[in-house]
Amino acid sequence: MASLQPVNIFQRGAEEERAETARLSSFVGAIAIGDLIKSTLGPKGMDKVLICNGPHDNGIQVTNDGATILKSIGVDNPAAKVLVEISKVQDDEVGDGTTSVTMLACELLREGESLISRKIHPQTIVSGWRRAVECAREALTKVARDNSADTTKFEEGFYWLTSI
Repeated sequence: MASLQPVNIFQRGAEEERAETARLSSFVGAIAIGDLIKSTLGPKGMDKVLICNGPHDNGIQVTNDGATILKSIGVDNPAAKVLVEISKVQDDEVGDGTTSVTMLACELLREGESLISRKIHPQTIVSGWRRAVECAREALTKVARDNSADTTKFEEGFYWLTSI
C-alpha cells in the first residue's frame, strides 16, 4: 500500500514565497537587472568590469555591451531570467539593441509594479498595454513612408536616423 506521507520537494533551508511576496520579489529581481545595465546605454554609457571566477572564464572583462553583461551574470529570479532571455533573442535575431529591449521591458515591469501596488488587476494592466501597442502601431503606420524606390530619399532617411 502506498504511503500518504507528504514528500519534501524543497532542500533543507529553502524558503517558499507566496502571493504578494512572490510577486514583489519577481518585480525587484527584474528591476535590478534593468538598473544594472541602464548606465551602459547611450553614447555616454559607462563600462562595467566583469570578474569571472569559473575555470573556463578569462578573468576580468570590461564592457558596456548589455548582452555580454547579461550573459555573464547568474540569475535565479524568474522575471529577471525572462529579461535575460529577451536580450538573448534580440541578440540572435537582430544583433543589436539588447540593452534597449531589456530596458523597455524593465520599465514596463516597473510601471506594472506601480499599478499593481494601486490594486489594479494584472489582466487590466496587460489589456491597457495591448491597447497602447495598437495606438503606437497606428501612429507609426501613419507617419511611415516607403522610400525604397527613391535612392536619394532612402539615403536621407538613413543619414537622419544615424545622426540621432
